[in-house]
Amino acid sequence: MILDYGSGNLRSAERAVQRAGADVEVTADPHAALEADGLVVPGVGAFAACIEGLLSVGGDKIIGTRLAGGRPVLGICVGMQILFERGVEHGVEAKGTGEWPGTVDRLNADVLPHMGWNTVRVPEGSELFAGLDAETRFYFVHSYAARSWELDSELTGRQPKVTWAHHGEDFVAAVENGPLWATQFHPEKSGDAGAHLLRNWLRTL
Repeated sequence: MILDYGSGNLRSAERAVQRAGADVEVTADPHAALEADGLVVPGVGAFAACIEGLLSVGGDKIIGTRLAGGRPVLGICVGMQILFERGVEHGVEAKGTGEWPGTVDRLNADVLPHMGWNTVRVPEGSELFAGLDAETRFYFVHSYAARSWELDSELTGRQPKVTWAHHGEDFVAAVENGPLWATQFHPEKSGDAGAHLLRNWLRTL
C-alpha cells in the first residue's frame, strides 16, 4: 500500500512496487493503510510541507499504530526524513513524527542538491541490501539529510542497521529498525538495484 498524503511520486512508487512483484494500491484511507501487509510512505519537497500533509490524513498515527503492532513501514526520501524528530530548512523548524531522535538539516557540500547516482556503505547483516554488491549505486535527489544517528540502541534493546552515503559529508542513506525501514535515495528511480531492494523489503511482509 502506498500512503497518499499529497506528497511524493505516488504513481512512480506504485509502479516500482508492482515491478518488484506486489499487488499495490495508493490510498489515503486510514483503515486500508493500517490493515495493509506493508505501507510505503514516499515524500518529495520540503520537510514542513510533507509533515503538514502527513498530519492532515492522520499519517503519524497510522505509522505509529502500525509500528506498535510490528507491521512494516518503508519511508522514501522525505518520507524517511519526517520520521526524525525535526527538520530545519531555510531557518524554518518543523516537528517530525519522532520515531527516531535527531534533526534533518542542510548538507555541508559544495554542490547542492545532491542529485544523481551514489554508492552506499551497508552494515553487516543488512536484509534491505542483501544480494547487492558494495559498488551498487542508487539515485539521490536531496539537499537535506540526517547527518548523524542518535538512537541509543542500549535503551531500545535492538540494534538498528544504518547505511551511510557521502556527499560533502556523511549522511544517513537508509535505516533498518525493526518493522521501520527507510531510504534517503529513491528505489523507484534506481533501476534494477532499486527493484532488487524493494523485493528484499517485500520478502519481510
